[in-house]
Amino acid sequence: MLQTALHFSHELLQAVVKPGDHVIDATMGNGHDTLFLAQLVGAAGTVYAFDIQAQALENTQQRLTTAAAASQTKLFLAGHETIGEKIPPTTPITGAIFNLGYLPQSDKSVITLPATTKQAIEAILARLVSKGRLVIVCYYGHPGGESEKEQILAYCQALPQQTYSVLAYQFINQKNNPPILLCIEKK
Repeated sequence: MLQTALHFSHELLQAVVKPGDHVIDATMGNGHDTLFLAQLVGAAGTVYAFDIQAQALENTQQRLTTAAAASQTKLFLAGHETIGEKIPPTTPITGAIFNLGYLPQSDKSVITLPATTKQAIEAILARLVSKGRLVIVCYYGHPGGESEKEQILAYCQALPQQTYSVLAYQFINQKNNPPILLCIEKK
């Protein structure tokens, strides 16, 4: 059975992230990916997670505390465009994930934006280790989503193939804007 974009994103990261690694959840949302990454890196690793909404941070903190995984996380009430400021440039990043769109069960007018997303991608790529992966799950069935999807696709397609491999994964016969998954792997 073919995997959903969400499940495939986890498989792609699980294949490269090991205990003790440093990883990023660029859009912490309700904390599902943050917890997943925290379990992969274990107590010796670090998950840096970003979101601009206080509710996202609260939901994530509660999820991590319940799972006894809060000690290996650093949560930032800040946009992912601040990754370059918050994470030292010498920090080796093994994996990162974005879920573009809006926080589920929240204000649908607060969305990720192509300019800040590209800024965050650039900051992560500058820190990404060889064989490291940056995964982007793009939800675009909302106002502004189609534009962000097109700009991020164009950005990823223009990445130099001698440095990066870029995968696109999407169900093309489904209705209602099925998410597209992009995976950038550094060579």
